[in-house]
Amino acid sequence: MAKEPLRVLTEPMFYVLLSLLRRERCGTEIMQFTDDTTAGRVILGPGTLYTILAKFQEERLIEETAVEGRRRTYRITERGRALYRAELDRLRLCVADGEREGQLALYGTTRDALPGREEDSGNG
Repeated sequence: MAKEPLRVLTEPMFYVLLSLLRRERCGTEIMQFTDDTTAGRVILGPGTLYTILAKFQEERLIEETAVEGRRRTYRITERGRALYRAELDRLRLCVADGEREGQLALYGTTRDALPGREEDSGNG
C-alpha cells in the first residue's frame, strides 16, 4: 500500500518549515527560531525536531545542504514551500470559521444579527 504524503502539519512541523523560508538553518537554529517566534509557546525539543527533519527529508520537503561535524544545515524545497502555503491557507480558513462562529454565538444565530449587517436585514 502506497504511503500518503503529508497534507496537514502539526504545529511543530509548521514552525520547522516557517524557520526555513528565508534562510538555511541547522537544528539548533530551527529550535531557537521556533522558541523566539512563538515566545516559548511551541516547545521543539531535539527528539521531536530530528523526527520531523527525517520525515521532511523523506517527503522531500527539505534537503540537507551541509554537514560540519555533528552540525547539519537544511533548506526548504519547492515542494516544502508548496505544503507550507497550503497549510497557511488551511489555517486561515480555520481562523475565519472560528471568528464567524464566535460572532454568531455572541450576536445571534443568523448572519443578519451580526454587527454591521443592518443593511441586509431589510430594516435600513
